[in-house]
Formats: sequence, structure tokens, C-alpha cells
Amino acid sequence: MQLLERNELKDYIAIATTVSKELAASAVERDLQAGIPYEEIQRLREAGLLPLVVPREYGGVGATWIEAFKIVQELAKADGSTGQLYANQIILSVLGQVAGTPAQAERYYRATAQNHLFWGNAVNARDTRLKIEPEDNHYRVNGIKTFGTGTIVADLRVFSAVQEGVDFPIIFVIPKDREGVVYNDDWKNMGQRRTASGSFTFHNVFVNPDEILGPPPSPEGAFSTFLFVVNQLVKTYVYLGIAEGAFEAAKEYTTTITRPWITSGVDRASKDPYILHHYGELWTELKAAIGLASQAAQQVQTAWDKGNALTHEERGEVAIAVSAAKAFATKVGLNITTRIFEVMGARSTATSYGCDRYWRDLRTFTLHDPVDYKLRDVGNWVLNRELPIVTQYS
Repeated sequence: MQLLERNELKDYIAIATTVSKELAASAVERDLQAGIPYEEIQRLREAGLLPLVVPREYGGVGATWIEAFKIVQELAKADGSTGQLYANQIILSVLGQVAGTPAQAERYYRATAQNHLFWGNAVNARDTRLKIEPEDNHYRVNGIKTFGTGTIVADLRVFSAVQEGVDFPIIFVIPKDREGVVYNDDWKNMGQRRTASGSFTFHNVFVNPDEILGPPPSPEGAFSTFLFVVNQLVKTYVYLGIAEGAFEAAKEYTTTITRPWITSGVDRASKDPYILHHYGELWTELKAAIGLASQAAQQVQTAWDKGNALTHEERGEVAIAVSAAKAFATKVGLNITTRIFEVMGARSTATSYGCDRYWRDLRTFTLHDPVDYKLRDVGNWVLNRELPIVTQYS
């Protein structure tokens, strides 16, 4: 599998568009089936998209975050689950650089690029049931961890566990064939059904010391936690992709299937003044949300390029821009995925169309963290110039 040169990245956007169209053709059926996304991940691997943000010096494509976000959005248009899985992939594939040692960064970059490895994770810091203990010259892990998105199909699996006497979560990376890790197949949610985001049970699982990430070169620096901010924005682009997919599906339905109302005085629905008004509002909101996210993406890229020179104040200001973009995309996306039925009509609720999956996917995924706290942080910065507290979500 040969990767294209960096200056041919536009071809990767074209590849993502092709993959997106393929996914769209089977999205309704796969949503009904739920289950594990083997075929989706294999298609991403075949397309050469897995090492997208791995730097070129390690054999990757070397895409910028700005470019990568657009590909996430394109994939999420067709399938919110695949959009989320791929969003996690590009974040996790750089984890070694941000949270690991230089040797770990190089090892994981090269492995991802050479073998087109897929990453999955369960690092939710609020779930503290997974415990790690030292044993001789290694570690053992026992317990349960939830929200293991894509981990059952991942080549490299990232988990966080609690160690007694240590104030911060221990992050470790293990291969998919590590003994004692059991997927409980308990992801039965209304949306994002093909993310396989269920729980894992660990039975005395062996972990090597070099599989525990870190410490990074500058553990107290702002860059060591900046991936949290990037992760918030990549989720925003999944939201935007789902919203855009819903809008495009509604547009196609309205112009080809929807019938004009009996007292509208027009011969087709696309001329109905009320339908036009709705589309005008929804299109404007969608473009505004994309524009705000694009501004945040520029700030993220500028901050990322500074690396360990990034200051805590700069990090906080980017976090505010990302919080604003994520909060707005949430509100706009939920509005679009709800109101599309008003411009399509009663028949559009048929299961065969699957138009409800856009709302179910977005409503499920946007509950990742409360939008009210995003807006609180933004308001606190606007009025008091106080930057947000650094957490996994800010």
C-alpha cells in the first residue's frame, strides 16, 4: 500500500469522498444491524487513511489538523459512527508524541505508518474501576473500563487505569492479542451503533513498563495536555459532518420526493415559501457553524506547530475558541437533524430512509460532555478573562 506525497494531499480528500459515498450506500442497513465495524475499518485501511497525521519522517502522510478535520467531516457526513472512529484514530495515532517519551513517539508513529494500524481506546477518566498494580518488573491490570470506542477492532488499544498512591490516571497501550482482555459486547445505544463503544473486563492483564506512556519531554508544559483541546475540536467536526449529511439527505428528499402542500399554490415542494424559509435558516446556521469551527482549526494548528513552546495562556485561549465552536455545532446540529422532517414530510419517517439516524447519532455523541459547561467557560472568559481549568474536556 503506497502513500501519496504530502503535496498530493488533495488526493486524500478525494479518497475520503469516495469512501464516504461507499459508506453512505450501506449506512442505513449497517445502522439497523449495529454490531462491530470490521468492514468500515478495513475500508479506511485499504484507502490509506489511517496514518494521515503521522509525520512524513516516520512514513506517514503528514497532514495538518486543518486538513485532517475536513476528512473527518467528510466521513461523518455518510456515517456518524465511522466519523467518530476515524476522529479517534487521528487523535490516538499522535498520542505518543504528546504524552509519551521520544522513543515511544517514534515507535508508535513508525508502526502506524508501516502497518496501517488502527487505534481504539477507553480512557474515560471518570470511570475509575480499572486498576493497575506493579508486579516484579511489570504491571498487572484488573477491573472494568467503559466506552471502549472501536477498541474491539483496534490493532493498538489505549486504556487508562488507576494506580494506588498515584494522583493521575496511568495510560498504557497494548496490542489486540494481549491475553485477559474481554469485550463485553454491551453497546446497545440508540445512536452511534457501529462504534462498538462497549465495556472491557481485564483479568490479570500483563503490561510492560514501556507500554505505559510517558513521561513526555515537558510534562508540566501546556503542550502535554493540548491533545485534549484537539480532541474536542475533532469531535466538533464529527458533529458538523453528521449535520451536513442530514442537510444533504433532506435536500435530496425534498427536491425529489416531497409533495407540495394542497394550499401552497405551487407545483413542487422546492417552491413552497415556508420550505424555502426553513432551508434558508438551516443552511445559514450550518455555514456559520462550519465557519466558527474553521477559525478554531486555524488556532489549533498554530498552537500545535509551537510544540513545547506553547504557553498555558495560549493553550487556554485556543480551548475557549474550541469550546465556542463545539457548543455552537451542537446546537446547530441538533436543530438541523430535528427540523429536516418539517421540510421532508410524513413519509420521510419511514425506516427505509433512515433519516432518524442523524439525530440519534448526534444526540448520542453530543452527550459526551455537557454543552452548558462549554458555554460557562466561554462566558467566564468573556466577562472575567479567566481561562478554563485543564481537564480531559477542556
